[in-house]
Amino acid sequence: MIDTAKYDIAIAGGGLAGLTLAIQGADAGYKVLLLEKEQYPFHKVCGEYISMESFDFLQRQGLPLNEWQLPKINKLQISDIKGTIYQFGLPLGGFGISRYSLDNALYNIAKVKGVQVLTETKVIDMPFTSDQFSIITDKGASTAKTVVASFGKRSNLDVKWKRPFITSKANKLNNYIGVKYHVRYPQEPEVIALHNFSNGYCGISNIEDGKCCLCYLTTAENLKKNNNSIKQMEKNVLWKNPKLASIFSSAEFLYKEPLTISQISFSKKSQVQGHILMAGDAAGMITPLCGNGMSMAMHAGKIAFENIQLFLKEKINRQQMEQQYAQQWQQQFSKRLFMGRVVQRLFGNDATTTLFLKLMHKNAWLAQKLISSTHGTSF
Repeated sequence: MIDTAKYDIAIAGGGLAGLTLAIQGADAGYKVLLLEKEQYPFHKVCGEYISMESFDFLQRQGLPLNEWQLPKINKLQISDIKGTIYQFGLPLGGFGISRYSLDNALYNIAKVKGVQVLTETKVIDMPFTSDQFSIITDKGASTAKTVVASFGKRSNLDVKWKRPFITSKANKLNNYIGVKYHVRYPQEPEVIALHNFSNGYCGISNIEDGKCCLCYLTTAENLKKNNNSIKQMEKNVLWKNPKLASIFSSAEFLYKEPLTISQISFSKKSQVQGHILMAGDAAGMITPLCGNGMSMAMHAGKIAFENIQLFLKEKINRQQMEQQYAQQWQQQFSKRLFMGRVVQRLFGNDATTTLFLKLMHKNAWLAQKLISSTHGTSF
């Protein structure tokens, strides 16, 4: 049950933004509450490629990444719908690790550091009155001085608060589905591959223990046209790309059923909602083909904590905390999100995808500039 004493920081959502923010808060001596609806460890729909910009940050949180001997990724392969491969370098590069392992490791660190973590707990509301928040859950209630919402792509709280991306009609930015598997497949360890198909793309890259993450994004319309059957859609749509046909027909699938998520939105979102700081996908989601959503989430958690700490130390007031966080978030991520939306429109289409890839392949400087625009710097 929730401790009824007042918390300095309450966090709704125990993903990467929430967990790393909680650890930072505990390290600084604050009373921190973290609420997560699932029980660790658990899988998430996620590409599981993390930019090296996050490597040092994660080690500072207590993760012995160098000891884990994770696959280091420094090459990008992209195929058009017909299966023609184009290869590019990844100057900064990244590494592969499953969310199942990563989140669980951070969860254990948070507990050791004194964060009160309540799992299998649903947050019902977090109203703000008299300069504090009431944290209302299905396990009880408490209060907090500051609150961060890092509950992912879509939540019951988004619906309750009637956030614009929830209430808007279905469009090209807000009606996607994501499907993920773990597989065993002879994918080159240093390569992340993105394979296009009609109205979507599928990524594959290595993670720990000789496994690969196979994850794709497509439109809800694609699924609807195939009788809402994932298997039927894969054979009728994805397999038209020979590279995907080879992967899906020869890989060893490690899940009985795929992990799925629907109603994914890449629409713009606010970074502050009712005095609550939003982090991770709750604040804005980058398209998977531009990667680094996980790095963005953790970086946003760091920015949020730095402003929360200034507020708790009474160096800035609440309004300044909210304004500074939103401004700094925009400065760090708005260009990356914009570039992601631009590239998104060029992928999953027979003509434009091939033309775009040929242009990038012939102009190395353009390719590197676009790739660099989707990666940040170490934080």
